[in-house]
Amino acid sequence: MAEPTNTPMPGATPRSGSPGPAGKLTVLHIGDPIKYNPQTYATFSSLFNIIRPSTEERQRPEFIKALKEKRWGDFHAIFRPFWGTGGEMGKWDAELIELLPDSVRVFASAGAGFDWADTKLFGEKGVIYCNAGLAAADAVADFAVAMIISTFRHLPWCMGSAITGSPAEFQDCHKRATAESRNLTGQVLGFVGLGNIGQAIAKRLGLGFGMKIHYFDVIRKSPDIEGYLSATFHDTMDSLLAASDCVVLCTPAGEGALMTAKTISKTKQGARFVNIARGSLVDDDAVADALESGRLSAVALDVHSTEPDINPRLLRLSKTSAMLTCHNAGGTLDTHIGFEELSMKNIMGVLTGGKAITPVNMHFLKSKM
Repeated sequence: MAEPTNTPMPGATPRSGSPGPAGKLTVLHIGDPIKYNPQTYATFSSLFNIIRPSTEERQRPEFIKALKEKRWGDFHAIFRPFWGTGGEMGKWDAELIELLPDSVRVFASAGAGFDWADTKLFGEKGVIYCNAGLAAADAVADFAVAMIISTFRHLPWCMGSAITGSPAEFQDCHKRATAESRNLTGQVLGFVGLGNIGQAIAKRLGLGFGMKIHYFDVIRKSPDIEGYLSATFHDTMDSLLAASDCVVLCTPAGEGALMTAKTISKTKQGARFVNIARGSLVDDDAVADALESGRLSAVALDVHSTEPDINPRLLRLSKTSAMLTCHNAGGTLDTHIGFEELSMKNIMGVLTGGKAITPVNMHFLKSKM
């Protein structure tokens, strides 16, 4: 059976291409129907005319054709409530963004990362891009705590040795891992990026485990935030790396890698490294080199530069010094519930004359009448 093009709220959503109620602004809903927040959606769909293109219409060639022929008219917002669907058209680059009608004012999406969308071009076209990282902050922070603990206590080594069934490996790990493990209290935890997720991790590890919080960011945080977290600011990344016992990447993807052979050489001997940001920020071979040489003593990587494939050298190190997971940090049911609701609230805020909750490109935005 062909997928219906209306979201499942009786009477609320016209089929693709049908005219909406007079006077209502139109939202293009890309991806699956909403699942978790029916009350919020009832308000959302009462305010706007919702059009949901079919799966076939979301494939890039057909999506481009639909935009060119203005199949959905002059819509005013794009709504992507789930990370698993709604991305069939691929990267939002100049080819797609230039085809959007000038009426579009906001794009609200699930997910914390936005490397698949050119937020600068969106801003220059007058479109506010909103991510949903705030909804994932608790899930990612909880997961990051486990990863950071792993780097200090060598959990892959401890767990791997226990499940081999070899008494010799068990005894070897029991004896040697002790000499290489450290308590977290008093250790310097260095953040590259201290946004919502970074602050949530810092709160857990600083206040809960007694770690010393240091950070580098392009914009220094307010005295209130620094005071609450007892956070020390570094005005260069090299300074942060030199001071940190464990470095955590919490920054959006940019142009090229941040953790390379050159930057890793600035870390303390035997430092630890955790990535819950984007795999593209890390040179995997440089990390493997650093683990093999002892420059880094342990790493925990939730994201990888060639997902779903993992660097084979890191795979070999996963039994000893590398904790590797499958982009799981934000993956909880609570996160998906939050993605869906936050995306709706961002659109309602902008289209009803208020403010976006989680915009990421306001510095690129041009005034738009």
